[in-house]
Formats: sequence, C-alpha cells, structure tokens
Amino acid sequence: MESKETVYHILINAVMSCIGFFVCLSIIPKFGDMFLRADLSGVDMSKRAKNKIPEAMGVICGAVFLVIMFLFIPVPFYRHLADPNNKQFPHHEYIEYIAALLSICCMIFLGFADDVLNLKWRHKLWLPTMASLPLLMVYFVNFNSTVIIVPKPFRDFIGLDVNLGVLYYVYMGMLAVFCTNAINILSGVNGLESGQSLIIALSVLVFNFTEISGDSGQAHVFSLYFIMPFTGVCAALLYHNWYPSRVFVGDTFCYFSGMTFAVVAILGHFSKTMLLFFIPQVINFVYSTPQLFRFIPCPRHRLPQYDPKTDTVGMSFTKFKPKDLNPLGKLCFSLLKLFRVAHIRENTGEDGMYAECNNLTLLNLILKFLGPMHERTLVIVLLTIQILCSLVAFGIRYQLAKLFYDV
Repeated sequence: MESKETVYHILINAVMSCIGFFVCLSIIPKFGDMFLRADLSGVDMSKRAKNKIPEAMGVICGAVFLVIMFLFIPVPFYRHLADPNNKQFPHHEYIEYIAALLSICCMIFLGFADDVLNLKWRHKLWLPTMASLPLLMVYFVNFNSTVIIVPKPFRDFIGLDVNLGVLYYVYMGMLAVFCTNAINILSGVNGLESGQSLIIALSVLVFNFTEISGDSGQAHVFSLYFIMPFTGVCAALLYHNWYPSRVFVGDTFCYFSGMTFAVVAILGHFSKTMLLFFIPQVINFVYSTPQLFRFIPCPRHRLPQYDPKTDTVGMSFTKFKPKDLNPLGKLCFSLLKLFRVAHIRENTGEDGMYAECNNLTLLNLILKFLGPMHERTLVIVLLTIQILCSLVAFGIRYQLAKLFYDV
C-alpha cells in the first residue's frame, strides 16, 4: 500500500513539474520588459552588439518552484490529513519538508537581494550559512546522526566508525556554502549556470531512482519531490539562457540551485555522492583558490575576453607585480608556473617587473589548452565535461566504493 501510494505521489509530482516547465517557458519572456524597466539588466560582453538583457530571471524560476512545492504539500500527507483519528501523522517528515522549503526560500530571497544590491564576496559566504540553519536544526532534532563509517584501509588504526559530533554540522554547513557558491563562480558564458545545474539535477534523479528500493528509499523519495520540480524550471530557464541568451539567470538562480542541491543531499543522506556530481565545480574552486582568497589579484569579473574580429572568446588576464605578492601569493604563483596550469607573461616596465596571469577559472584553463573558440562551443565543451564527470561519479559510487566500504 505504501509503495503504491509513493508511486502515485511521484507521478503527481512529475506532472506538476512538467506544468512548472511550461509555465516558466511561457512567463520568463513576459517578465523581461518588467525587469528592464526596473534596471535589472546586464550587457552580454561576449557579443558584438552590447544590448541590455534582463538579469536575475532565476527569481521567476524560484517563484514557480515554490508554488509547485506549496501546492504539493498535501499530496504526501493527504491520507493522514483526511483521517481525524489517525494519530500516526509523520511529523518528522512534514517538518523536514517545511524546513527544506524555508531554507530554499531564504536563499532565493537573499540571492535576489544580491542581484539588486550587488553584495560583496564576504557577504556571499555568510548568506548560505544563515539560510542552512533551519535545515541543520531539523537534522539535529530528527536524526542527530554524526557517525561516519571509516574506509577499510584505515579501520585498523581508527576503527569501524567515528563520531564527528559538532564537526559533522560544520561540514554540512560548509556543504551548503560550497554548493551555493560553486555554481556562481563557474559562470561567464551563456547557458553555463543553468546547464550545469540541469546536468547535476538529472544525475541526482538517476541516483534517486536507482536507490529508491534500497534501505534509504524514503530519503530518496524526499529528494525526488524537490529535484523533479527543480529540473522542470531549470530546463525552461536553460532554453531562454542558451546562446544567444535572451535572459541572464543572476545570482538568484545560482543560490537557489545550490541550496536545493544542499537540501536534498543533507536530508536525503547522500552528501558525499552529491559532491561527486560537483567534480567540475570542485576543480574550478581549487584552481580559483589563489584569486578567491586574494593571494593573487582578483578582478571583479573574470569572464573570458571577447574578440569581436573573430567572434571568439579567449583567456582573460590579471596584471600584478610578483614582488608585491604576500608569501602565499608568491608560492601560488611559483606553483602555477612550475606545473604550467596558467598562461603567464612576465615583462619589465618603467616601474619594474610585472606579470600577467590568466584569471584562474576552469573556463580560462580550457581556453589555455584548446585555444580561443566560439562562446557556444566553449559552453558545449564545459557541459560535456560535466556529463563525463557525472559518469565518473557513478563509477566511483558503484564500483570504486567497493574497495573502501562494505557495499
């Protein structure tokens, strides 16, 4: 009975997700003029024509997503709500659902505030932390499981499991911060933010359906309730954001997307697997670290440089004096030169030696090895890498994990 009801619930959610896709597909262009009048717009720097394009359209997708999830609330609980004598109401599941929506709603609001107010990077690190607190409190009340299984090679030294205590909550808070910012810093070409989010969402969907009959089936059903509507609205946004983009997604969508992934990973109990789906974002973060932490000068925008003569994009650069770097900056600069993972030009000017280094993003790294290319080609390359990394993630999760865990 329970399994049949679950199938009905998933089907209803899938139908509502399809409706959300068509609603977003229809209304996003209609809101474009409204956003332009409100001066929520940006200029596509990688085009010959510097036209203004509506910005922060991710808030439309976020709003449609929330409406779907609000309307879906009674569906998983209708049998309990319809029976006044039923004293077995699943309060813990209901609270999880509401807390997850609260965290996502907070992140959409804070993301839109960022698009309007143009917040600084230090604020962007604190916002996801604050928005994840309801999620962590629910996890504490409902589960409070902070024990991790030790990989086989280390069990002779540490034991079968380790209780991390408060460190586990720190890890989950950092996961929320990483997910919300990782998509944001891997951006700069039409369709990249929405495209990578859609591929990750589809990967999570495949993983959830694969695991739905296992011991943690209910947790994966919970994840499906959120990921299917997200996939619908994300696909609609990608349609309008694909090259040549008619809308920009804004920081709102990046925060909304990242928090949705963090929510299902934490409450669905597959945070390690979720990180596997973020392999390109992890690589981009590690490669960007010298600039993100200001060891090497970081301009506000690290977009690839557009060449209007050839209609291609190439590496963009940051310029600085190596002698002015702090010790960590000099170490990073030396490592980049040693391993040749950055294009560095050193010259002598009137005021001494200076260097030009490509901005440290995965986009520029690809352009370094493959050379300048059309913007559409670049985003196709990046999304292909995302798909390949998802396949690698499944290989690690279902094959390599056998070497380290009893699965």
